[in-house]
Amino acid sequence: MNQLRTILPYFRPYRAHVAWGMVLVVFANAFALAGPYLLKLAVDELSEPGVTRERLLMYALLIVGAALVGGAARYGMRELLNGVSRRIEVDLRQNFLSHLLRLDAGFYNHTRTGDLMSKATNDTLAVRQAVGPAVMYSANTVVNFTLGLTLMIWISPRLVLISLVPMLLLPPIVILFGRVIHRRFEKIQEQFSTLSTMVQENLSGVRIVRAYQQETPQAEDFEALNEEYLQRNMRLAYASGAFHPTLGLLTGFAMVAVLWDGGQQVMAGVITVGDFVAFSFYLALLIWPMIALGWVVNLFQRGAASMGRINSILNAVPRILPPDRPAPAPVTSPSWPSRARPSPSWDPRGPARARSSASSPGCTTPPGAR
Repeated sequence: MNQLRTILPYFRPYRAHVAWGMVLVVFANAFALAGPYLLKLAVDELSEPGVTRERLLMYALLIVGAALVGGAARYGMRELLNGVSRRIEVDLRQNFLSHLLRLDAGFYNHTRTGDLMSKATNDTLAVRQAVGPAVMYSANTVVNFTLGLTLMIWISPRLVLISLVPMLLLPPIVILFGRVIHRRFEKIQEQFSTLSTMVQENLSGVRIVRAYQQETPQAEDFEALNEEYLQRNMRLAYASGAFHPTLGLLTGFAMVAVLWDGGQQVMAGVITVGDFVAFSFYLALLIWPMIALGWVVNLFQRGAASMGRINSILNAVPRILPPDRPAPAPVTSPSWPSRARPSPSWDPRGPARARSSASSPGCTTPPGAR
């Protein structure tokens, strides 16, 4: 994850966009959490003897309004933060290309073209997802968890403790799967570089391949590289596929515990039915950030692996460095060479015009000059 620190300077031109995006994250989660609270008030209102249709309609309109405002804030959040990540991707690619143009020929003698193509395409895409969706969902998870947990504690601290017991296993599971995903994604990118290099070499040397009748062996090698690329992607898919169900299993245990103990508290009169309904909704709203946490870890690990590969190129120092104070080029006035100077009898209009001028009235021509 330390490799991603080198991407932080790219955020400086877009600090205002990131700040407004974070503000919209808070607004989106605040209005999303307002819905269950309004639902709690409506459910508790049903037990009152003087409940009216107009009052229930008011709660329904408030819930719809909160959903609309929260959805608009969420759209703005995605537009700003994901837009910043795409601008950072463009800046990173431009910096990558500019650095490649400064490197000497010796660097390209021991660096494969396919490796550079992979780093300029797949790796920059993985970095963009790490600085865009991963950052957005991380902030969303923190804000949602903080606000939601505060409201849950306000409803029933005991239910909060019971629901968080299965979550104690979450940190070690995230760390374990994060390391596995990071390692397997690095192997995938290395294989993609090898695959791209073979394609580039065969396209540039297609005449040699045909001259030596190597079409079939090259096709077999290409098939073997593709098969290895597929197997490495499948191993990553196995790890990612086991990650999300594991998080879902933990949150499922939390829901069962809340249903059991919360139902008993409602029957005992400790909390109201509206409190239990609101608590269940808040816990359900916290389940998605928990599941998204696995996806965020996946994106961060992929981005860190890709940024490390890009840094290996950006940290390369060219052998030929420009001087700190380059000497200005000498400025000389143009001069005619001695043998190219025009003779006094030279006429820039050409010999034909010179003869016509000589034969015109007012010009004297010595006898025998024609």
